[in-house]
Amino acid sequence: MTALNTNALTALPVVPEVDGELITPAALMAGAVDPELASRPLSVFDLMRVGIGPSSSHTVGPMRAGAAFGAALVRNLERRRQAAQAGAPVQESQNGQGVQNSQAGAASSAGAPTQASAAGQDPQPAQETQETPLPKVTRLTVELYGSLGATGRGHATDRAVVMGLGGYNPKTVPQEVCANFWDQVEAQGYVQMPGLGQVPFSTSKDIMFLPGRVLSYHVNGMTLTAYDAAGAEILRRTYFSVGGGFVMEDVGTDGHPEIRALATAETKEVSATVAPYPFSSANELLAICRRTGLRISDVVLANEVSARTEQEVIDYIRLLETTMMQCIEAGCKAQGVLPGVLGVHRRANALYQRLLAEEKTPADAYCRRDPLRGMDWVNLYALAVNEENAAGHRVVTAPTNGSAGIMPAVLAYYRHFCPGANDDGVRRFMLAATAVGALIKTNASIAGAEVGCQGEVGSASSMAAAGLTEALGGTPEQVENAAEIAMEHNLGLTCDPVGGLVQIPCIERNAVASVKAINASRMALWGEGRHQVSLDTVIETMRQTGEDMLSKYKETSLGGLAVNVVEC
Repeated sequence: MTALNTNALTALPVVPEVDGELITPAALMAGAVDPELASRPLSVFDLMRVGIGPSSSHTVGPMRAGAAFGAALVRNLERRRQAAQAGAPVQESQNGQGVQNSQAGAASSAGAPTQASAAGQDPQPAQETQETPLPKVTRLTVELYGSLGATGRGHATDRAVVMGLGGYNPKTVPQEVCANFWDQVEAQGYVQMPGLGQVPFSTSKDIMFLPGRVLSYHVNGMTLTAYDAAGAEILRRTYFSVGGGFVMEDVGTDGHPEIRALATAETKEVSATVAPYPFSSANELLAICRRTGLRISDVVLANEVSARTEQEVIDYIRLLETTMMQCIEAGCKAQGVLPGVLGVHRRANALYQRLLAEEKTPADAYCRRDPLRGMDWVNLYALAVNEENAAGHRVVTAPTNGSAGIMPAVLAYYRHFCPGANDDGVRRFMLAATAVGALIKTNASIAGAEVGCQGEVGSASSMAAAGLTEALGGTPEQVENAAEIAMEHNLGLTCDPVGGLVQIPCIERNAVASVKAINASRMALWGEGRHQVSLDTVIETMRQTGEDMLSKYKETSLGGLAVNVVEC
């Protein structure tokens, strides 16, 4: 397998999502624009999302890309039908591929999930007419480049893209679909696509893993192509999964790439409202707090409610907490072996049973026998979530799936071990964590394929440390200090998943980083917020470290533990 050259990615022109200087959160999340040009900082709705495992960049993002391509294909074919009916020449398709004037028929599907729900778009449904039916799609191909090609099988990237083509959404896709859809497509030789019906597809021939090729703009690239009966291209689209489930698409022509965020109508509407307290650095955020007397969570909430109602924000945070706690509960109950060649046995259930045998509630651990027993419960929470993620079950990307266990573990610690914990504290926890996550994502990266695991586990640990400090009443300076401590001591952390699976060392790494986040918070709370290294400095250092890191340590499974541990 050819080593990836991810250190020479090329910046490409970016298409703004709205007029003027207003840039959508999706474009900001993608690192495509200067944070200072953004209409508002990244939101809790951007940074923490409900999705399926095992990876936000390699599973959630590709599923969204597949769904978006299906929606774009329906719209493209409808335009072709209308043009043919009117006797007009058909416009050239995006990505510089000419549209052929095929007249073959196409079946429409019934009862399939809508592309609008899957891709966040509003495609015009394909309408069958006797005069001019839709051209028939006879083949689909999926090319997975760079990190997607290197670890796509272990991260279920291929399966995710196909489920997206089937119109499914990572937030709502039923678990039975995740378990069975791939096998159905493989057995039937076609994928049932909304608006198109049964489209021929071979899981063995039509998906190509190309780890040695890295597209310009981002290491997580994929190209989807649809063909007609004559073998001519109908539509070809390239997408980039940039971390946290966010997707960019190339809407340019050959030789003239233009990158656009795959944004929903909601994110565009939100972006049209300028936040009252925009910030693009920790220094700016602290200055706002000093000037206004607001806490960090208050600043973030004010920005959130400028575009949504306060109840919407509260309800979403409640959804995030509920999903996190349900994931912990499910992971504590589940037994057996995780999917994949490694044969990794789940450990959370056994640990849970042993802890329950000695104390009835987690809080008992704090005052009986072993004062560090609370650490065991934190480890349990993180292990439970990440085993669920590795199994492909539903988690909260906070900010990624590979680091999905840290925020829930530290939040559960706050709920079970911190006197006076309440709903207000939970909300402050989430909002302060959002502020830190926004700073990291806009000024560095949260993608393991870009900067290694320091961008995933390091970011989540920093976010959790900030959130806990805020929930416990820390000053803005203490919150910033906690985030800095956690990130500083995750610098240089490599992403080297054994077998391309989000299991070893990912599961244990979440547990260790959760404890590290709690320790960072405690250290900051014992201090006054004064420290030598600022959060802005450590974020920039993380970015530079990621640039200098060899490609084999950035989610390629070509270095580190991935090549020194026998898979089976």
